[in-house]
Amino acid sequence: MTAATHASLFPQVPDSADAVLDGLDPEQREVATTLRGPVCVLAGAGTGKTRAITHRIAYGVRAGILQPSTVLAVTFTNRAAGEMRGRLRQLGAGGVQARTFHSAALRQLQFFWPKAVGGEVPRLVERKVQLVAEAAARCGVRLDRNELRDVTGEIEWSKVTQTVPADYPAVIAKSAREAPRSPAEISQIYSMYEQLKRDRGVIDFEDVLLLTVGILQDRHDIADRIRSQYQHFVVDEYQDVSPLQQRLLELWVGDREDLCVVGDASQTIYSFTGATPDHLLNFRVRHPQATVVKLVRDYRSTPQVVHLANGLLAQARGRAAEHRLELISQRSPGPDPVYKEYGDEPTEAEGTARRIRDLIAAGVPASEIAVLYRINAQSEVYEQALADAGVPYQLRGAERFFERPEVREAGVALRGAARAGGNDPLLDDAVDLPSQVRAVLGTKGWRAEAPAGSGAVRDRWESLAALVRLAEDFARAREGATLSDLVAELDERAAAQHAPTIQGVTLASLHSAKGLEWDAVFLVGLTEGMMPITYAKTDEQVEEERRLLYVGVTRARLHLTLSWALSRSPGGRASRRPSRFLSGLRPGSTGGPVAGLPGGAGGSGGIERGAAARRKHRGPVRCRVCGKSLTDGGEMKLMRCEDCPSDMDEALYERLHEWRSVQAAETGQPAFCVFTDKTLMAIAEAVPSSETELTRIAGVPARKIARFGADVLKICAGQEPTGDSGED
Repeated sequence: MTAATHASLFPQVPDSADAVLDGLDPEQREVATTLRGPVCVLAGAGTGKTRAITHRIAYGVRAGILQPSTVLAVTFTNRAAGEMRGRLRQLGAGGVQARTFHSAALRQLQFFWPKAVGGEVPRLVERKVQLVAEAAARCGVRLDRNELRDVTGEIEWSKVTQTVPADYPAVIAKSAREAPRSPAEISQIYSMYEQLKRDRGVIDFEDVLLLTVGILQDRHDIADRIRSQYQHFVVDEYQDVSPLQQRLLELWVGDREDLCVVGDASQTIYSFTGATPDHLLNFRVRHPQATVVKLVRDYRSTPQVVHLANGLLAQARGRAAEHRLELISQRSPGPDPVYKEYGDEPTEAEGTARRIRDLIAAGVPASEIAVLYRINAQSEVYEQALADAGVPYQLRGAERFFERPEVREAGVALRGAARAGGNDPLLDDAVDLPSQVRAVLGTKGWRAEAPAGSGAVRDRWESLAALVRLAEDFARAREGATLSDLVAELDERAAAQHAPTIQGVTLASLHSAKGLEWDAVFLVGLTEGMMPITYAKTDEQVEEERRLLYVGVTRARLHLTLSWALSRSPGGRASRRPSRFLSGLRPGSTGGPVAGLPGGAGGSGGIERGAAARRKHRGPVRCRVCGKSLTDGGEMKLMRCEDCPSDMDEALYERLHEWRSVQAAETGQPAFCVFTDKTLMAIAEAVPSSETELTRIAGVPARKIARFGADVLKICAGQEPTGDSGED
């Protein structure tokens, strides 16, 4: 997000109710001034929905129509609730309650429990997962840590959809939901979990809603008291409410009509948690007299980005698609979205890192750039590419790849097996390095076949599978490599990704990017099987994947790049296809409308093919000593196999190494951001005497020649470097 100015951090409070309405567009003003009766605001991405509803509350308070203490504004995250309270204070409407569903229900439960039940409200269970683990153990079911997390999530889903343990198997059988274990086992664990809670007098987060609903249903006097306290309700992100939250809302409101809901069915991406857009789409059915206002003026994104977003939804199917909003950009035209096809995933990551460096060099702050992917396991190759390019980054919603518990556990197991060598019985039947890794990681949950469905088990498997693939690539690149060699490689990679944490490019999954925005967004890995994800089987699940991509597109204000790789690794078979969701949108594809925008307001953008895709017709890079094909990036820099004889000038390498240390200290960067060890080795072997010869070395791009070329050539010539490296 762009840094706020002093004026935006401390704005002047409007001096009157009418002044609150200043700056609102006609539709936002309609929302703000319609203070009675049911109101449904259908708000597209970037249309200023939070602005509209906060100004609505503030206008009502400042005009004396609403009393602050009688307004309850409900949203879904503490961050969003805090932001809403802050905006209301800035508008002179302090005292309004802005809370999450759970926070509001917990306050009411704590206040009314002594009267409704007697005594103190039961304490909240601190570690739900531990209680689920005990329930599973008592049922004779063994769960690993990730299965435990998934089963816990399944219990939470059951409770918010108001599914009791006995009904769980039948509900799963009727739905397209993938259960992480057999439905009968989960039903049994769920039932035991509830019994343990009762025995110990504790409740969980979902019980807060369930118990509040129960009290309001059974005690009409308490329900009436809450309704006399809160007379006006506003619900944000209404497309994400669960059946349980909807029931609580109905009990709060009673038979009154002063309810305003805000949402966008096209941004429903949390159905796996029990969320459903049906309540939003059925609002007019439940409230025939409702005022419906559509916010479609997009103040976030350029016409080019908005055109792509509209085209993406134009191909959607299903009920949510029937209520899609056609956004209209209010910004000046910007660059067209860029479509890039690469030969393999590492090249895609490297290409993305290069484009990010170009944007930063052009003045785009690193904190205003994001790389968004479908699953967290995709982050590692982008972490590596950005680290190699010297670009600072931060992960949102996930640990760094090498800090993930399953990856650290795998590293410990591989290191132990490497130390044991031939004495480890796990390795008795392993014939090569990849089979050794598969055997070791098999003890940590890796299997040849991916687990069905999504969730923590799938996430863990994806991380372990990434390590297996890395081992396979490493073995192909380094003939005769041992398990110890692989462990050293993993340690080297992990060290390269542990630079000090600073504000930088955001790496995030599409789900965790909801509600955020950046100047530049890179949507990566857009291939069939990843977008839509392979376990999206039903039409509804596929359409939710389309909405997820739509959310990603609409995070971009100005620059948008969409990319995919035709194969996983260098030299692999180009068997992948771009996501079906891009058909008819990217140039040269068919399957959907690609209408141009009038007046140069943009279109779907030109397609650019990455370097690896353009070079597909060329042969593989071969070792200059033995002629073997090279696939490892480090070996391709050296232009020889790691084990082939080296003609490196050792003294020159040491001088380059010392010079790099000085440069790293002066610039405040990790040493590898100047040049990697492999690049220094390649320079010491080639001993270039001109910039032309220096450019032939992989890992020495033009920007590094401009910055470090003169010093490097002087060192190669036996002279002292000037030490004046200039600036990027």
